[in-house]
Amino acid sequence: MKSSTAKKTALLVLIMVAWIVLDQWTKSLFAAAQVGEKVGSILGGLVNFTLVHNTGAAWGIFSDNTIALGVFSAIVVVVLLVYFAYARSTMNYLQTIGVALIAAGGVGNAIDRFTQGHVTDFIAVTFIDFPVFNVADIGVTCGVVIFFIGLLLAWRTQEDDA
Repeated sequence: MKSSTAKKTALLVLIMVAWIVLDQWTKSLFAAAQVGEKVGSILGGLVNFTLVHNTGAAWGIFSDNTIALGVFSAIVVVVLLVYFAYARSTMNYLQTIGVALIAAGGVGNAIDRFTQGHVTDFIAVTFIDFPVFNVADIGVTCGVVIFFIGLLLAWRTQEDDA
């Protein structure tokens, strides 16, 4: 195994473990709260912490399909990790970080779905109409953006080398 490949693998594992732990820890902070209860806010009320038990996906789509969504998340994580195993030697570090965050987010929400029958969401932005979300969701969203930035940079580098 090449040194850069080993570093990318270690980076992927480190980010995944750290993000899953952060996600599960933040969700545990709301274990004593009641659904719909506002527990606090930051940024002058622009962001509230309000407990929601989500049995679907964003904006309430696929409501009451927790197990199917959990299985889908697990499949996506496996596909991502298989992709990483085959492509890591050609991936850059941004792509690696992106895959790690997407996979960690998928694992974090799948843990909730399989152990609780719902996903624990608690971050509610008040300045736009947006679904309540959690740290796992942040990982997935930011991971997709970071991965595609890494992909664009890789394509640009290939064009410059040609």
